[in-house]
Amino acid sequence: MTKFLLSVHVLAAIITIGPVTVAASMFPAVARRALADADADAGVDGAAAVLPAARTLHRICRVYAVIAVAVPVFGLATANSLHVLTSPWLLTSIALTAAAAAVLGGLVLPRQAAALAGLRTAVDEQRAAPAVLRALARLGTYTGLFNLLWATVTVLMIVRPGSTTGA
Repeated sequence: MTKFLLSVHVLAAIITIGPVTVAASMFPAVARRALADADADAGVDGAAAVLPAARTLHRICRVYAVIAVAVPVFGLATANSLHVLTSPWLLTSIALTAAAAAVLGGLVLPRQAAALAGLRTAVDEQRAAPAVLRALARLGTYTGLFNLLWATVTVLMIVRPGSTTGA
């Protein structure tokens, strides 16, 4: 049963968190491109062509963030079956996972939604919006923090201090 739980946990992490990290990382660049197109010769048509991509990236982040709840659920079930629920590396991973979820839900997703609203206005008015550009820079920072938290959790899951794998 432990191998099954671990397999589902790892698959859920790959299938759900991978797309969120990639889509969240791509969003600021795609949004900046839409702003540049709104202000440049590309005009409304060029910017309007990029907006669906930004919307899709935001939708991927939202949907996969909800589905990603399976990762800690199966992770806790796996840890319980391995009797490692009180291990410091696991408790640290749980804390970092909670922090990553808070960054995604509290900082990344709301700012993506606000950026989309700003992009729509910029496209309609055919001009770049300096406030949206500043917000996108902060969004890139929050996305980087989210990705760093998940990378740290991944390393902890692989290295697992005190593991019996010999790694």
